[in-house]
Amino acid sequence: MSEHSIHLTPTGPPETIIGPYDAEALSALSEALNTPASEQQNRVAEIVARWPRFLDAWVAMGQLAQGPVEAYAYFRVGYHRGLDTLRAAGWKGSGYVRWSEETNRGFLRSLLGLHRAAAAIGEIDEQERCAQFLMQLDPSGVPDDE
Repeated sequence: MSEHSIHLTPTGPPETIIGPYDAEALSALSEALNTPASEQQNRVAEIVARWPRFLDAWVAMGQLAQGPVEAYAYFRVGYHRGLDTLRAAGWKGSGYVRWSEETNRGFLRSLLGLHRAAAAIGEIDEQERCAQFLMQLDPSGVPDDE
């Protein structure tokens, strides 16, 4: 993910695209999520340990969490790892990170998960900051069913 993918748009801020993830990590996550539910969290934890920058695995950990506080922690890690990943892709703290780019979705899902987990634990300021940041990154929005 060292490739810098920043695209200048004629109508607004630059767009940043996170580079592709390791095919082995993608395959491992797919396999882990197709195991019995009782095994999934442990299998995904192994993936996070092996590929700690793999944002989709952090999202899966948040989705598999045993309650909102645990989910909040996993999504927060995914969000912060995602900021590091965006910076490595050339993001300078502003500009678009579009949902339409599949490789951006791990970061956006982490931010959306953090937004929802913050709401669940009553951290309204964080919930609002996350909602605002999501809209700044992709004004067209993240699908509701995510």
